[in-house]
Amino acid sequence: MENQFGPLSLWTGLCCQHKLSIFSSLLQFQFKSLLISETTVESEEADNNAQPLLFLSVPQIKIRSFGQLSRVLHIATDTKLKEAQACIEANRNPIAKILGLDYNMIKEINEDSSVVTILDKITKDDDPESEIKMKIALLLKQLDLHLLNRSLKHISLEIRLNPGTVKNDVELLKRFSGKGEKTVLESIEYTSDYEFSNGCGAPPWRQIQGEICYVLVKPHDAETLCITCSREGVFLNGGKTDDEGEINYERKGEIYKDLVTLLREKSAIFSENMSQQEVRFNEEQQKEKDQPNAAPEEEAAALREASAASRRSALEKKQISLGRSQMTKRLEPTLNWNTTVDAKKNKSSLRDTQEEKHGGRLEKSRPSTSPGKAQLIRKSAEKIEEIISESSSESEEDEEPPDHLQEANADLPSEYWQIQKLVKYLKGGNQTATVIALCCMQDFNLAQETCQLAIRDVGGLEVLINLLETDEVKCKIGSLKILKEISHNPQIRRNIVDLGGLPVMVNILDSPHKSLKCLAAETIANVAKFRRAWRAVRHHGGITKLVALLDCRQHATEPAERSLYEAHDGEVARCGALALWSCSKSYANKEAIRRAGGIPLLAQLLKTSHENMLIPVVGTLQECASEENYRAAIKAERIIETLVKKLNSENKQLQKHCAMAIYQCAEDEETRELVRLHGGLRALASLLSNTDNKERLAAVTGATWKCSTSKENVTKFREYKAIEALVGLLTDQPEEVLVNVVGALGECCREPEGRVTVRKLGGVQPLVDLLVGTNRALLVNVTKAIGACAVEPESMTIIDHLDGVRLLWSLLKNPHPDVKAGAAWALCPCIQNAKDAGEMVRSFVGGLELVVNLLKSDNKEVLASVCAAITNIAKDQENLAVITDHGVVPLLSKLANTNDDTLRRHLAEAISRCCMWGRNRVAFGEHKAVAPLVRYLKSNDTNVHRATAQALYQLSEDADNCITMHENGAVKVLLTNFVV
Repeated sequence: MENQFGPLSLWTGLCCQHKLSIFSSLLQFQFKSLLISETTVESEEADNNAQPLLFLSVPQIKIRSFGQLSRVLHIATDTKLKEAQACIEANRNPIAKILGLDYNMIKEINEDSSVVTILDKITKDDDPESEIKMKIALLLKQLDLHLLNRSLKHISLEIRLNPGTVKNDVELLKRFSGKGEKTVLESIEYTSDYEFSNGCGAPPWRQIQGEICYVLVKPHDAETLCITCSREGVFLNGGKTDDEGEINYERKGEIYKDLVTLLREKSAIFSENMSQQEVRFNEEQQKEKDQPNAAPEEEAAALREASAASRRSALEKKQISLGRSQMTKRLEPTLNWNTTVDAKKNKSSLRDTQEEKHGGRLEKSRPSTSPGKAQLIRKSAEKIEEIISESSSESEEDEEPPDHLQEANADLPSEYWQIQKLVKYLKGGNQTATVIALCCMQDFNLAQETCQLAIRDVGGLEVLINLLETDEVKCKIGSLKILKEISHNPQIRRNIVDLGGLPVMVNILDSPHKSLKCLAAETIANVAKFRRAWRAVRHHGGITKLVALLDCRQHATEPAERSLYEAHDGEVARCGALALWSCSKSYANKEAIRRAGGIPLLAQLLKTSHENMLIPVVGTLQECASEENYRAAIKAERIIETLVKKLNSENKQLQKHCAMAIYQCAEDEETRELVRLHGGLRALASLLSNTDNKERLAAVTGATWKCSTSKENVTKFREYKAIEALVGLLTDQPEEVLVNVVGALGECCREPEGRVTVRKLGGVQPLVDLLVGTNRALLVNVTKAIGACAVEPESMTIIDHLDGVRLLWSLLKNPHPDVKAGAAWALCPCIQNAKDAGEMVRSFVGGLELVVNLLKSDNKEVLASVCAAITNIAKDQENLAVITDHGVVPLLSKLANTNDDTLRRHLAEAISRCCMWGRNRVAFGEHKAVAPLVRYLKSNDTNVHRATAQALYQLSEDADNCITMHENGAVKVLLTNFVV
């Protein structure tokens, strides 16, 4: 746009696109010399181009001088600030509008505030008004700086978070979290493992908004909270979406100054337990603040490059001194060692230990970004992923107990000193001396902690790993044999990863010597027990190489005379399967195994009769079967039939892994049918009587539970007397067994014969006794089983006599939604089949109010189950009157705008029942519940149609409701759906 206006035309072309409600005020104000028509108002004063200085045509106003602008703002009175703001928002580049595009100097002024630069530009122009424009530009710059300084003063008063503060708060809360009663939270974790160089975990396009990271917090008494940590504070966001798992970044609620303040508001248990732990928490927080910063990368590099000889010499002197000073103390070795690599001492973490226990669930936590956005961070993520995977927070490192090295009452054993001497020979000896030293070290009991301690203390791990990079096969074999033995120790495993041992072992998998391949794969199997190790193997191509070891056909031709260092192809495949078994606890590694073609090779190896081969193969399949893609591939490769056959093996460990694999795969109905067709149900039923091995029993009962979800399988289990065996397992068993046993009985009790069998065998009482437990999964299954038993009147009598209904009602207070829902579903048949159910329900003090208040839940399963319970409670008129007084009508009405068919069905039934008291019909109409019900008739579920028709019938007894139904097209839909 060219500058076509005179020197006083300062707001040239400014066009506010908002609606100014001042047209009438302009007339009242009586601008001098205004030309007023029906649709426009303009000033007689004009600029050099004969354009009016003020022109109003609703909804737009154009102003070309500060004088006219001042008058307009004067008319706005109390809203002048809003009008000025709207004007600026409608003109995003006011300098260009005032001075023209040629004098758009905001960028220049910001980048180079030199007045000389501005003068040079203006004096080159031929515009006679350039001096005025220069003055205006400088005045605007001064105004901008003034506003900026005012804003900075205001912002400085606000509490602003930074990545370090947020990270310290999260790690501190992790220390105080867990399953205990005294813990402040159940869990707290980041939604993403990625951390950028600035310490933020938020994607770049959200960092621009000031967001730092996102955390998932599970309080003891509330649903999981998804929290955004930003520089302005912390707040609840929309959580993860159900379909794509992406975060809904929109803020849901107010902003709090930090995580602790927010959680105090959202969780009563957190607030209570935090008050008890507050002194300790504050002390820990102060330690984090006072803790000096970590050494810079240059110092770490210098430490890594420091002389190994001087470091080891210092270690040796320290150990000798320590040994002499503690000659009278007793030797007490410990597994909790500190790594000897100073520069990497912070890398061993509690997170690794947790991942070892939980089978790599954290591996699934990947950044929730759309494919388009993912391209923006992929490159930087790849660069820092390795650093992130190996890094550990200071709090995690502090969690590990210090290494109490030989706090003894006696001399160090002679083996300790002998092994240290052998390590010295490894360092300085020639090839022959090295081989002899390696052989001598293998003569010691390397499973003993003292021997492992001696190798570590004198720097033996570094030497052994260095030997793997030599060209001498004997040295490699000796080193791998020692590493294989000592890597059973958790801390040794982490030290090997810290020293870069895994990439070297992965490279050995390409060796032409089969013995080397076997030893390398076995050592990888021992080391790859935690997340950093899984990632290291995958990133260095280890998964593909390990899968290749499974293919025995590539070495079909055996040499005529086997070398001393050669191994059978079957042994190579077994070792490869062992390593894959360890790595398969990671989700990413599972996908890598599948893409590398591992499933057909595993299926081929299942045909062998060697149990030492079958165990790692089935173990790998068991781990991978948790993923749907694997389950489909397992069916395609006909592996289920082989797993069923191996259930009849005499090897208990093999039976356990086969049963666990069936448990994972039996989520699919077709798989359950295959298990039945190949005789797997009989094998499972027979194994239920073997209770000596609890791990195997847990796997067998788990497979039995999943298979019993098919009606045909329940019939077979009844034929094989499996129900009798399951009832016998209801007592004196660990919880992991009980969860599966009760789950299987719950499925079996869906059939009348199963309910009768459980009752006759005395199974109802132990089921009711389990209602007082605290295990979440067990409570869910117990409520389902008791609900199934309560369908039979005789069993319901036993449940009532054992006070089972009261126990179920008390579970409605449980903090877990699935337990609440299970208890509510179980109460429905109890109320239906109880004698004098109305009086029984009223006998529970506060019970009806509790049920009504559950209608405020956000969980749809809880809402559906509570609506079903209300339907049964409302059959008694006195109970219906009580829940009406507790406000059941408005709460039910609020739920009417739902799209969930299960909730729709039970909600419609509850409304139908509640209409039968007082003026509830009218109240439902007043609370706008009728119109949404009409839309239920468009559902594809006939049960929803039936329940909705009943509800509309009851509501139609009120004339106003009939009008609402007619207005919403109920007549046409009813005629279409119900008239044949």
